[in-house]
Amino acid sequence: MSDVVEKTLTALPSLLSLDSQPGSAKLSSTAKLGNLIRGITELTSKHEEEKLIQHELASIKEQVSSPNTTMRQMRELMVRAVYCEMLGYEASFSYIHAIKLAQQGNVLEKRVGYLAVSLFLNESHELLLLLVNTVLKDLQSTNLIEVCMALTVVCQIFPKDMIPVILPIVEEKLNHPKEIIRRKAVLALHKFYLIAPNQVQHIHNKFRKALCDKDPGVMTASLHIYLQLIQENAEAYKDLTASFVTILKQVVGGKLPMDFNYHSVPAPWLQIQLLRILSLLGKNDQRTSEVMYEVLDESLRRAEMNHNITYAILYECVKCVYTIHPKSELLEKAAKCIGNFVLSPKINLKYLGLKALTYVVQQDPKLALQHQMTIIECLDHSDVIIKRETLELLFRITNAQNVTVIVEKMLDFLRLSKDDHMTIDIVGKVAELAEKYAPDNEWFIQTMNAVFSLGGDMMQPEIPNGFLKLLSEGFDSEEEDRKLRLFAVSSYISLLQGEPSKLPQRFLQVICWVLGEYSFLKEDLEPSVVLGLLTKLLDMKSSSSETKSWVLVAMTKLCWSEAAVSEAQQVAETYSSSFDTTLRQRAQELQHLSRDSQLHSRVLPPGGRLEPDEVDSSLSFLDGFVSEALSAGAAPYKPLHQRQEELSRSKVLSLEPYGLSLPISTSSCSITDRQSPTLLSTSSGLSGDGTDFSHRGSSTTLRLDGVKRVWGREGYLAQKKPVEEVAQVEVPSPLRSPSQQGDANSCRSKTPTPTANPECDQEKQQLASSLFGGLSSQSSVCLMEKSEPDIQRFRRKAKGQRSSSTTNEQRANPTVSSASAVDNLLCNNLLEADTEPINSSAKQTFQHPHSLSVANGACDAEAILTDGDPKERNQPLSSEDFVEADDSPPREDQERSKDSCLTPHLPAELSGFSHSEIIPLCSSQSLDLSACHVQTDNSVVLVVFITNTSEDANLQIQVLSEELEVFCVCESPVEEVRGRSVSVRQYSLTVKMPLVHFELVGMLSYSIPAGMPQAMMQFSYKLPLTSFIRPLTVSTEEYGSMWLAFSHDTKQNLTLIKEEREPLTATLNALNKKLSLHVVEIIGVEGLVACSLLQDQPCLMHCRVHAGRLAVWLRSPVPDLPDCLLYHCQRALQEP
Repeated sequence: MSDVVEKTLTALPSLLSLDSQPGSAKLSSTAKLGNLIRGITELTSKHEEEKLIQHELASIKEQVSSPNTTMRQMRELMVRAVYCEMLGYEASFSYIHAIKLAQQGNVLEKRVGYLAVSLFLNESHELLLLLVNTVLKDLQSTNLIEVCMALTVVCQIFPKDMIPVILPIVEEKLNHPKEIIRRKAVLALHKFYLIAPNQVQHIHNKFRKALCDKDPGVMTASLHIYLQLIQENAEAYKDLTASFVTILKQVVGGKLPMDFNYHSVPAPWLQIQLLRILSLLGKNDQRTSEVMYEVLDESLRRAEMNHNITYAILYECVKCVYTIHPKSELLEKAAKCIGNFVLSPKINLKYLGLKALTYVVQQDPKLALQHQMTIIECLDHSDVIIKRETLELLFRITNAQNVTVIVEKMLDFLRLSKDDHMTIDIVGKVAELAEKYAPDNEWFIQTMNAVFSLGGDMMQPEIPNGFLKLLSEGFDSEEEDRKLRLFAVSSYISLLQGEPSKLPQRFLQVICWVLGEYSFLKEDLEPSVVLGLLTKLLDMKSSSSETKSWVLVAMTKLCWSEAAVSEAQQVAETYSSSFDTTLRQRAQELQHLSRDSQLHSRVLPPGGRLEPDEVDSSLSFLDGFVSEALSAGAAPYKPLHQRQEELSRSKVLSLEPYGLSLPISTSSCSITDRQSPTLLSTSSGLSGDGTDFSHRGSSTTLRLDGVKRVWGREGYLAQKKPVEEVAQVEVPSPLRSPSQQGDANSCRSKTPTPTANPECDQEKQQLASSLFGGLSSQSSVCLMEKSEPDIQRFRRKAKGQRSSSTTNEQRANPTVSSASAVDNLLCNNLLEADTEPINSSAKQTFQHPHSLSVANGACDAEAILTDGDPKERNQPLSSEDFVEADDSPPREDQERSKDSCLTPHLPAELSGFSHSEIIPLCSSQSLDLSACHVQTDNSVVLVVFITNTSEDANLQIQVLSEELEVFCVCESPVEEVRGRSVSVRQYSLTVKMPLVHFELVGMLSYSIPAGMPQAMMQFSYKLPLTSFIRPLTVSTEEYGSMWLAFSHDTKQNLTLIKEEREPLTATLNALNKKLSLHVVEIIGVEGLVACSLLQDQPCLMHCRVHAGRLAVWLRSPVPDLPDCLLYHCQRALQEP
């Protein structure tokens, strides 16, 4: 250890560049830094370290405050302060000196100053305002080092509110002649996109230019932005698929400089990034996937298993192969790669194989059968992480036949686990499997008891709440409800008669609720006996106040018999004087209800069910009171988070840039007593929708009908074969030819397999029969992730109009560019740096048949039959069902003809309003669904056209949306459609939460003819926020009063239309024409604009011409509305 310290101290001066001149003597301050490090390493206790650091900080503070300290000495003092901060000791006195060092020093001192600032401060620190001008000056410097340092600081800690100030300068750096400047500029724009995506919406085209940069480093930096963009909207970047494939081909082929190699592997992290992008682009898209088959094959072939970094590349290749549209040859190679991982003796590779197997097991369940003996051995592995990943794999393959064994293995793991995070995760999985695949009531209750006991108070509250809700709502069978509740009561009575002090608090609360609700079902159980058991819980010292509250509520429900009244009143008197207000309230309720039997029978009838109360969550009954208070001068209500934000802003320095304060002249606007908008600014955040991929969302049961039967009731059927061959059982795949299967078997035979222990052979085979026996009876799962719905034992009753349909991912047709300018430019830049880019606009567009997918809608090509012959249900489409895109009529002609045919069927009351283009949603052999939306004065109406080309049909349509309120304008949900006719349905839409675009998801259930089995089709429909925007006509005085009352705002610089003589007037007229915004008044270089969402959600916009740009400021009482409207304003001004 001492040798390491001595080497560090020897190299430290050169690393810190403290010897600026060759041959100069080392500074005494450098010796102080070395003495500090050496002294800390020699200490033996934490107390001595604190004493030494405090003495050092006092010395540093004295020296930085001295006027005689030179810049060179200040530089070294900052390094010592940074070292103290890294050890966890605060050196806040040095923050301002670090900023001064970055402002006043030379290049070396600036570097140390910027380094100290980036380590000392965070993005919300108030002192960062002092650094803005320094960053602006360094960005415009001719010194490349200063520009690099400024861009580095911008990527790390630059405040969000200051982005508009430096964004134009960072954009200019994308054209800098030095590649390091361009690369850092791209990384800065990536940072801007992460923290403020609306600020960089207008420079997406420059991202494409960065992707085509002749320097591989700049191109690599742009991939970070594209990965983020494609994760949010893959359809918008399908045309770049060929470009990404071209880049990956050149990387795999070794066309990049040797500097990008790592252990002789060409640019491995670049390969991983590209594989992730290709997997997102090729998901559920056959034509896009076909473009990347060749390069994926080459990546799998070249990435040999010889280093850790190649393992990472192979893992990403396997995930990509199983995510995109399947190809049999690639699946074979990916499966072989997974097998090599799983069978590896190295723990890291085995974990990687299990993780890959868990990812692909839903698409290809045969892999789990091939490696079943290895999976069983992993259950008893000494490494806890291997056991946890094995349980995750078993969770994915659970079905009704193997649920008992898998749950038992999970519970055994919980009994030995000491990790809280793993316990919470496994408990949630067990609860989910128990509800979905429970074989009987007894097993379900016992399993949930084990979950509550082992999970304890650490488990998520959704688990006990869901269990109680399941018991309360009941199922389809009343008799099953009674049996389940009765067994739960009997089980909990026996637990309370044992040792209840060992049970967790949440489990005791569940027991109290069940006994209070359903103990009357046990006829031989007297209420007084239950009250006695509950009273023991009150006397336990381990019982919390919350648990005692649950006990009192349960006792209140049970005091309907005379024998229980006396004991209930005694308990009520004990807790009526409790210091806990909740316990005192529950005790008072118990006391009053136990004395009045008539009131008790009316409020809490034994065995009766009360109708659920309808809760007015909007508190509309207070509207009159609120209106009177506002008219009397009361201030509008502000949510808690807004009040806290305003309070925090009042205590810190203002971070508003002077150049964008957007002042409004009171004299020009003629508004009396008007305040400057700058003084009332409250930023509003627009949170993007994320995709949370949890294990619950991907835990659908796997079905393997047609797979060769390997296991039976007696165990493994092919028992004559040696044990070594069990782990390599090959299940014939319908995607393989006989020759391919033979090749796979020959390759697999060369892989060494571990020999099994003969003593435990029979035990492992029996365990494998229990774990994997259910897979052979399941129907095969399509690689496109379409599986039949699970058969769930506990099927809850439907409440109202709840829809059980799930939203399928939209499958829009990509346009693949085979000879685009991006490909040519990229290829030429990476291969020959001196070649000029080739401008080409030729693009070849490929489209799927009209019957399978459309531009704005998405549905399955086949109807999902709910009844009928399963053979017909799983029958694949033949090649005759597909139509080549080249032979089909042009898409525009089809849509124009569809629009002209269905327009006369619009309802008469909507014919006078403008409507969008009628777009096909989905179709079958007999029905065609199309839709458009009509914009009336005070509403938006979705009109769905159902074209029936066969016999009479009965159909039902459900349309849902999370962001919109959908109201069906019809008398009955079920409608009969005559043969060869067009039926029309109307849906009124209201905005619940503003978004840039809204998506409606629907399901059509139909029977043709009536009485036949039902079929279903799913579809989706998108419409922009601008469909709900209406002009708001107000006066300038009304505009001013409304501006002061609104609290949610956002700012941005927009493009100004400069072709006309009056750029401001032309720009506002364009917004008025495209977005229906009302121009209130134009005063010099300022303009006032107003609009609303369907007359009830206003939004105001103040515009000002500043430095050749249009500086806009939007305000609204509705959160997120200014950000969404700003996005559409940007798009409207960018479009010609």
